[in-house]
Amino acid sequence: MGSPINIPKLGWTMEEGTLTGWLVDDGAAVTAGEPLYLLESDKVENEIAAPASGVLRQAATAGETYPVGTEIGTIK
Repeated sequence: MGSPINIPKLGWTMEEGTLTGWLVDDGAAVTAGEPLYLLESDKVENEIAAPASGVLRQAATAGETYPVGTEIGTIK
């Protein structure tokens, strides 16, 4: 199970975002609120925090664009 990490909707018109980079390695321990990845939307890059504490399991590749709501990883 675990806590899913989804592409968030950061604005009214946002439909997709580009995962520009992970700030934490796959398999590393994270704490809720810790910066987790960088997401670009409408030419603005946002730092997205971990939604929970646990071990990060990445399921998406940096540099790719994903629709809002797409699960890009899990914290177990």
